[in-house]
Amino acid sequence: MLSITRSSRAVSRPVLLVVRTLATESVHSSAPDDIPPPLPPKTLNKPSRPRISPYPRPRPAVFYKHPAIPTLPSTFGRNQLLPVADSTRALLESIVSQFDAPIRYAFAYGSGVFDQDGYDPLKEDDKPMLDFMFAVTHSAHFHSINMQQHPHHYPLHARLLGSSYVSRLEEIGPGVWFNPYVLVGGVRIKYGITTVDNLCSDLLNWKSLYLAGRMHKPLRIIKDDARVRLTQQVNLTSAVRAALLTLPHEFPETALFERIAGISYNGDPRMWLPAENRGKVVNIVRKQGPQFKELYHRLAVGLPGVQWPATETMVRQDTSPTARAAHLRKLPWNLLKGVSERYPRTSELSTNVDDASWLELARDERLPQTLTEEMRKIVQYPAAVQSVKGIASAGLGKSVKYSVAKVSKWWTGSR
Repeated sequence: MLSITRSSRAVSRPVLLVVRTLATESVHSSAPDDIPPPLPPKTLNKPSRPRISPYPRPRPAVFYKHPAIPTLPSTFGRNQLLPVADSTRALLESIVSQFDAPIRYAFAYGSGVFDQDGYDPLKEDDKPMLDFMFAVTHSAHFHSINMQQHPHHYPLHARLLGSSYVSRLEEIGPGVWFNPYVLVGGVRIKYGITTVDNLCSDLLNWKSLYLAGRMHKPLRIIKDDARVRLTQQVNLTSAVRAALLTLPHEFPETALFERIAGISYNGDPRMWLPAENRGKVVNIVRKQGPQFKELYHRLAVGLPGVQWPATETMVRQDTSPTARAAHLRKLPWNLLKGVSERYPRTSELSTNVDDASWLELARDERLPQTLTEEMRKIVQYPAAVQSVKGIASAGLGKSVKYSVAKVSKWWTGSR
């Protein structure tokens, strides 16, 4: 019995080994496509923390699309393109080109550009300062760049307070900032800065007549702008209409030029004080007669009832109430507003040229005097504000120097 038991155990051991071997035998596949691809590495999507920097990035600029100004015809406003000597043109353009700040419209004016009585061009000490006016899109932007490039053009307090202070002070009064007695390219100049919006508003409405009045006289355009050229043509036509309403049926062309040139000086406080040459208007017209005729002849003969042959120096106009009413109703808004307030029954004038209120106003013999007084009132306050503002914009030293030069001119003209 014992031997049988031992033999059975010996037989069972190989059987178990065979079973275990079969159970643990690895299975090899001959098809490599059955092997699964490796899993991609696991990534942890942690929320990124904002970087804190002591120098934050500026906000992205927002661009506004302004309506495009249509291109003007090539002959439109050609009367504004007054010629100057090639040397003068090159000098003016070289001065303006030295400003890095963007300028949309620029012109030069005054006795430094066109001849004027009272100055001897052969005397070095008697050469006048060159006067410029720059119209820009954004004043603060212009002053910021210009202050970096030409810091000596600004007084110390303006440099300390920055371009925002300068642009805010510029908006007071007629909306102009002047930098006088500065050297650019070895030439002593005075230049003013204003915005295109402010310039066009004054040209259309005679809001202050500070800029529009300057542009009634001959000037040299250095950088042109379609919008300004269009509104300047309206300004020149308004000046002709206002002057015609104060003149008789027949008069010499110099009377028209003097009446137009005197609009901006009529209410200027400097003409009452010892601060300006009393004969300035006559001096301007006497030397710049051809430029005045180029500016105004084509505009004047285009108005109804005006006869002014190009070869003659006498002007004739229709002074009937209907013709005068046609001029009156197209005067700038600010002037017409002041005139209508003088006549209670015409406080709300109709746009109809045949309206009885217009005709009644045109018949009034006091109309020329009323127009002169209202233009004086428009000029008076902004000119006085700008004179006081000049102390802050130019600084005390330059203001005293500028005042001394003006008093000298007044003394020369009053002798």
